[in-house]
This record gives sequence, C-alpha cells and structure tokens, in this order.
Amino acid sequence: MKSDTKPIYTWDAKPSRRNLTAADIRACKGNKKLTQTTANTVEEASAAADSEIDMLICGASNVSLVRRGAPYNFLTAALTIPDYPTDDDILRGALKALQNGADSVMTARRLAVVEMLAREDIPVMGHLGLVPRKSTWRGGLRAVGRTANEALELMQDFRDLENAGAFSVEAEVIPADVLAVISPQTSLITVSLGSGPGGDVMYSFQNDICGENPLPRHARAFGDLAAIAAQMATERRAALSAFRVACMEESFPGQAENAKIPEKELDLFLAGLEDSN
Repeated sequence: MKSDTKPIYTWDAKPSRRNLTAADIRACKGNKKLTQTTANTVEEASAAADSEIDMLICGASNVSLVRRGAPYNFLTAALTIPDYPTDDDILRGALKALQNGADSVMTARRLAVVEMLAREDIPVMGHLGLVPRKSTWRGGLRAVGRTANEALELMQDFRDLENAGAFSVEAEVIPADVLAVISPQTSLITVSLGSGPGGDVMYSFQNDICGENPLPRHARAFGDLAAIAAQMATERRAALSAFRVACMEESFPGQAENAKIPEKELDLFLAGLEDSN
C-alpha cells in the first residue's frame, strides 16, 4: 500500500486508497498541474503508475484490468458512444465501471446525459473541441476555436457543460491561447489534449507518448516502442523459421531437450515389451 494515498470507499462500498480524489483534483485547479494518459492493459496501467502519472483513462470494459495494474490512481472510464447507445445503457455502463473500480466516467453525449449521471453524484468528464467521432460536423479533423465566433461558441459549450453538472472536460485540439483564456473562467477541470499548457491536466495517449503510432500533429513521442516492436516481429519470424529448419534436420529436439530414463529402467521396459509379445 502506498503511503502517499488516501483512504476511500469505492462505489462498490469497498475500502481502497487513491492518489487523488475528485476533491483533490478540484483543489489543484489553478495551483498545480496534473498529468493523464490512457491505459487499457495491466502493463500499460502498471507502467503509468510506476511513472507517477496522476490520472488514467480507459475504456469502460477495461476497468478491472487497469485496476490490477494501477490500484491507486484516479481512473476515468470512457463510455464510448456505440457501446452504450441508450440512456439506460449509459447509466448501467457507468455504474458497472464504478463498481469495477473507476472513479469517474467520460461521455461525449448530450448535456441531458451528463445531467443524468451528475444527478447520481457521479464525477462526469465531458468532451469538447475536436470530438473525433463527431468530426463530420466540423468538416473533418481540425482544431476547434480558430475564429472569434467559434471560440465564443466554445466558451458557451464549456458553460453549458459546467451547468449540466460535469466535473471535468477533455478539451481536444483547441488553440492554446483560447483554452488558456477559457480554463480560468470555468470550474471544470480542463484536460488538455493537444490544446496547449493552459489546461489543468496535461493529457496524451500512451501509444503516442511511447512512440507506438504515427503521431498526430499535437503529440510528441518520448520513446520508440515501434522500433522495438518491429525488431520483435523480425526476431519472432527468424526464431520460428529456425525452429522449423531444426525440426526438419532433426537437430531439435536434441539430447539437452529430451527427457531421460535410467538405462536399467529402459532395459526392463524393453524386456517387458518382449515378454508381452
């Protein structure tokens, strides 16, 4: 158990501990920057926790896996739109994710959905700016808020989300100068994904941080796992080919890999076979 964590009860009424609570995160606004990344496997979660990333976000179906790797980090479960199509689905999905160990939920759905979840005292993260699944309404994947009118509309979106009861918001690909103005004017915890340093939380996808993908313009790779993965793929094929060749040449398995029987026992076995015939 980490000594710098706080005791809590989970939404499943089980005692646990967290590095941050929702109240702590609110208290950090304007005072301390936090960090967030994605995690959807035990290893990704463990790596993020070991690296002292403050907050994690995962798909709602992966909460249990992430909790195994990061038992104490503040965790948001994303309720993806196609997987939770109705309001009932969203509420059930949110409660299940919380039961499995999430601390908050994220939705890009309409304000009424945010209100529904917030009325249950669930910390809700909204999604404003570039929402990739809704990018057709923006004319494609682009920054949102690059004109005065669009920035003013965005400010109103933040106010509406706050009034709906949201706790935080993923602010994606908003001009840095715009988010720097908006963030101090809202009580929402602004989670900046490609929106500059003016947010309360700096967020990037773990695959981008670790250099596993072709990078979007707003991301930076701090590692090169793609090169390691390519080397692993080459080594895997070389090993499998060598295995097949060794089998065909009958050099595998060799004496070192074979199980042994004492010579006396082998003689008795062979004699027994002769007798049985």
